[in-house]
Amino acid sequence: MNFDDVMKPTAEAKGLPNECYISDAHYDVERQEIFYKNWAAIGFESDVSEPGSAFPVDFLGMPLLLVRTKSNAVKVFQNTCRHRGMILVSEPQKLKGPIRCPYHSWSYSHEGELVRAPMVGGIGKDEHACINPEELSLFEFPCHVWQGVVFVNVAENAPPFETAKDEVLERWREFDQPYFLGGEVSKFEMTVKTNWKLAVENYCESYHLPWVHPELSITSPLEDHYNIEDGENYSGQGSSDYTQMVGEQGEVFPDFDGLSDKWDMASEYISFFPNVLLGVHRDHAFAMILMPRGPEETVERVALTYARPDVDKGGLSEITERNARFWRDVFLEDVSSVEGMQKGRHGPKFDGGKFSPVMDVPTHIFHKWVANQLSD
Repeated sequence: MNFDDVMKPTAEAKGLPNECYISDAHYDVERQEIFYKNWAAIGFESDVSEPGSAFPVDFLGMPLLLVRTKSNAVKVFQNTCRHRGMILVSEPQKLKGPIRCPYHSWSYSHEGELVRAPMVGGIGKDEHACINPEELSLFEFPCHVWQGVVFVNVAENAPPFETAKDEVLERWREFDQPYFLGGEVSKFEMTVKTNWKLAVENYCESYHLPWVHPELSITSPLEDHYNIEDGENYSGQGSSDYTQMVGEQGEVFPDFDGLSDKWDMASEYISFFPNVLLGVHRDHAFAMILMPRGPEETVERVALTYARPDVDKGGLSEITERNARFWRDVFLEDVSSVEGMQKGRHGPKFDGGKFSPVMDVPTHIFHKWVANQLSD
């Protein structure tokens, strides 16, 4: 596939070809070259909120398992038994003991070691000379937790997370601190009939706000927004007019610690390539993980987080619920746009479209990033 037109300057460039959005064969290429070779988001830290928590993930067809160990570390394993390849954990749960295969009861510690293989040597014999537990631990993948999101590199060939993502880590260095889910009300998901890339592209820019988000445009006018276009593996938008949500008695969420004056009024929204959309404000943050289910369907998982735990209880519970409803409504407003663009990609004469050289630069950065991943 030729990406020469994508790599041109924004004023001259075209977007990615239709095939990148509707082709099963191209989706298979993206799975390997974009999702497996890069640091991709697979879940939230809150999915495994306490030691012993286990959370299965279908990562573009690859079965993974998030586990919070007894030492409070988050680990990611392949969710298959080393014996006959049975899925180990099929539903989120708090493990009552080891990770036990439901087929033949081979069991693994929360660190992934094989701890028991019952009757592997015959009736009443749990040992055999050819079964070496040290060689039969669960397959583990490198993972990293940032912004309350769990990232994994299943190909195990990407640079360390801090190196691969150094640009955005530095930009948001002030937000490198603990995040707390605002209770179950602050986590929701949507299944959208669109290619994952269109969700990223939509989030990159503020150009659509007056027409798609009229209510949001009242409190955050387009003229107060600015492009974020100084990185190669992220892009997005920011606003210089953030207004805190206020409760009936004047209550507000506590701020994150140690923020500079910039964040008194600023908020930023970054598409963190490939598949997580992030937003930060002085008093809350959110992340949306995009999990493709083929070329034309995407599951969007959202979690809103805060600087302090238990904001869904006591005096802040009302605005916690209101904040969750607000963001859910905003994200729902985008659905018709991204699904409409997906339908439009079946128009054979669509040639990638035309970028605004002013308003679409962040979206073009994403197109070039995808093209670079596939060209390499």
